[in-house]
Amino acid sequence: MKLAHLIAGAGAVVALTLAPAPQALPPFCAAPVHAAVVQEVAQIKSTYAALRSFRAAFEQTLTHRESGKKESRKGTLLFRKPLSIRWETVEGTRELLVVTPAEIWDYIPDEEVAYRYPPELVQDSRSIIQVLTGQAALDKDFDVTVEGRKDGFRTLLLYPRDPSPQMVEARVYLDDKGYIQRADIVDFYGNHNDVRFTSFDVDARVKDQDFRFTPPKGVDVEDRTQKKGVEERELFK
Repeated sequence: MKLAHLIAGAGAVVALTLAPAPQALPPFCAAPVHAAVVQEVAQIKSTYAALRSFRAAFEQTLTHRESGKKESRKGTLLFRKPLSIRWETVEGTRELLVVTPAEIWDYIPDEEVAYRYPPELVQDSRSIIQVLTGQAALDKDFDVTVEGRKDGFRTLLLYPRDPSPQMVEARVYLDDKGYIQRADIVDFYGNHNDVRFTSFDVDARVKDQDFRFTPPKGVDVEDRTQKKGVEERELFK
């Protein structure tokens, strides 16, 4: 059963990387390259450190590499620190994901089933939702490459230093304030999970009840909080 499905020049991208420049590079290249990435990462950290919550509308496109098949969805995302999430898909495959410090609920109305997971599933920096909400530890868990501007946004390529099946690469798009407005996640099989925010309300008013979920009467509940080996790739896809 499928579960819930975060400087181009002369035709070349000038990649700026967080990793120290190889010794073969001219010495004058190292300082600007390193400084550019440090500056981008520092702004993201500063921006999200001041953030308390946000409300966003999203458009999501899932692309299967082998078949080329694409699936589109639309919905809303509520976020409140430290990591309370309400992700609701209203067009495409309907789904409600509620994340709290105590548990995760994944409710699929059309299947009349709700899954309960442990919160640890989304606490890894490599989880999609950590990237989308700006909570991933970029300077610790990723090698970062600066690509310059694309579609009006600054773009960064993120490579997990310890890749997981659900994320081997991610491209994020930043507005001028340092907020992530789009993330295109690539998994081990080359499939893309591209999430774009169409509205983004910083420090939006959210309520405790926004992050509460009680399975409707008659819905089957599968409790997976005690099961080993449950992977984050089952969520936000």
